[in-house]
Amino acid sequence: MHHLSIDLETFSSVPIAKAGAQKYISSPDFEILLFAYSLDGAPVEIIDLAMGEKLPPWLVQAITSPDYIKHAYNAPFEWGCLSKYIGWLPPDQWRCTMFHGLYCGYTAGLDATGRALGLSEDKRKLNTGKALIRYFCVPCNPSKANGQRTRNHPHHDPARWELFKEYCRQDVVTEMEIERRLSSFPVPDWVQKQWEVDLIINARGVAVDMDFVGGALQMGATVKQSLMQEATEISRLDNPNSVAQLTQWLQTEMDEELSDLRKDTVAQLLNRDGNSSHVQRMLEIRQELGKTSTKKYDAIEAAVCPDGRVRGLLQFYGANRTGRWAGRLVQVQNLPRTYTEPLDLARDLVRGRKLDALRAVYGSVPDTLSQLIRTAFIAPEGHVLIDADFSAIEARVISWMAGEQWRLEVFRTHGKIYEASASQMFGVPIELIKKGNPEYELRQRGKVAELALGYQGGVGAMRQMDVGHQLDDLSDDEVKDIVTRWRETNKRIRDLWYALDNAAVKVITEGGTVGLNNLIIAREFDYNQGTDCMTITLPSGRKLYYVSPGIGENQWGNPSISYMGMDQKTKRWKRIETYGGKLVENCVQAIARDCLAYAIDNLEAAGLPVIFHVHDEVVIDVAPWADDDTMLKTVCDIMRQPAPWADGLPLNAEGWVGRYFKKD
Repeated sequence: MHHLSIDLETFSSVPIAKAGAQKYISSPDFEILLFAYSLDGAPVEIIDLAMGEKLPPWLVQAITSPDYIKHAYNAPFEWGCLSKYIGWLPPDQWRCTMFHGLYCGYTAGLDATGRALGLSEDKRKLNTGKALIRYFCVPCNPSKANGQRTRNHPHHDPARWELFKEYCRQDVVTEMEIERRLSSFPVPDWVQKQWEVDLIINARGVAVDMDFVGGALQMGATVKQSLMQEATEISRLDNPNSVAQLTQWLQTEMDEELSDLRKDTVAQLLNRDGNSSHVQRMLEIRQELGKTSTKKYDAIEAAVCPDGRVRGLLQFYGANRTGRWAGRLVQVQNLPRTYTEPLDLARDLVRGRKLDALRAVYGSVPDTLSQLIRTAFIAPEGHVLIDADFSAIEARVISWMAGEQWRLEVFRTHGKIYEASASQMFGVPIELIKKGNPEYELRQRGKVAELALGYQGGVGAMRQMDVGHQLDDLSDDEVKDIVTRWRETNKRIRDLWYALDNAAVKVITEGGTVGLNNLIIAREFDYNQGTDCMTITLPSGRKLYYVSPGIGENQWGNPSISYMGMDQKTKRWKRIETYGGKLVENCVQAIARDCLAYAIDNLEAAGLPVIFHVHDEVVIDVAPWADDDTMLKTVCDIMRQPAPWADGLPLNAEGWVGRYFKKD
């Protein structure tokens, strides 16, 4: 078996960051400029396609041959580029070095990963790349100085072109060095297969209703213009949408200081007495302008390919602490919920650009457009969408992982975990916790507790999760009492936090391995490469990696676990602290992810093509073969099948069949 490491430099007039790789590649002016490669670790060669050089026949054959494993950093891009010219390339012949790094707990980005691994300067990505890419790979603005050209070719700056070729060569060197450094921590074959399935799903894409999207964009622009005009007339501000200008105006009008104009602040100001009519209206406009964003619709318009489908919505292993997918482009993993009814009428009014009718029937146009964004994703003519969602997957997994038997019995029977949790905490028969009874208010407390406390949360977590403000009338001591009741009711889950924390401290300080509740916690070294990780082997056999683990002291004087990772706020590679409850959360979410991946594999094998998925929900695009109930039952039955490694995990799934995406 030969190994071919590849890096391409390309040109397209389509902006790849906004439109995605598939639309970028599908552009008529797309072309591959440079093809750098190394065969079996030999010195890197480069083929200058922009200057007329050709790929040698052996290399063309190698790209399609199963005897050559192709490696690239962010391999879906190279795979997509070469597929355009050569035809469909089998995904199982490709390996992604970026994914390998993510699997091992490192970050995305060739330069960032090289730095995190401590690569020497001669093995790192050249820092001149961004400027060279801007010069050769994207259109340029025509000017008198450049002869009104819209693109820079090699002959416009031969010296810079030679530097670009060296940059391309160096990327292959860096990719190979990263792969070598990670070689002691291989990706399991079955996880590699999931990457291959994900490649196919992203290439498959999802159909979008561009007539509907166009109507939403037009309506959004009209409403925003109208609101801005009214706000300008009231306030006489140059830009009433400016936070600084509006804050100053409101402070003058209200004769008081304002700390911010966030949504919750504006809502509080609107609900108080004493506002003048023009202050009240400006606050209402501010609230409406906060809802008028059409960014999701803009993103769809930017990313839709010529065939009316959006591709590349998911990043495999985007959350590298757990291995869960992350959203890209339209960000389908954080779409607003859909409460608008009737949906069909609302969509028809948007498609027909009937702004006044939409406002008359549904009220706030911005809010309605926001809720309707999901419905832009549709089944093509003659097809339907089948949507199936795991029910309370994290609550089920943590119950199974901890062995909390009363909870498992709930999930094996009626599944009403909020009512059951409240019943256990407050000693009230579950039969009484139903609508119409005074005991029903306990359900909300059970719900907040379930959502907030499974990962060692306390009063703060309860307050944060109480989006319905049902606990506002309770003191912190009363909320703390709920926390204590929940922990006493779920002793096995509580004990799991501390057991996992102790196991992590033990393996970091002493080495070796500790087995715990179908998990294996270990300290792993590669002395040749100087790589050191704490790993948690999940029931599936997949590992979670914590790079360069260490033990410090927390604010309570207890041992504090830390590791090197990407800070989600600063986006910097730094030391991050963790604790037992957080490790449990990582494991639960990772196991839930493995359940989803197992279901996707089974759905694909059954001829049910997944077009995208959202957390624990799959969306399938298929020609109907039976009535809706039969099709949905088929999909849900597949989703309910526990994996061989998850014996006793009670899964359930529910869903719908329809013509467009929604949230029931």
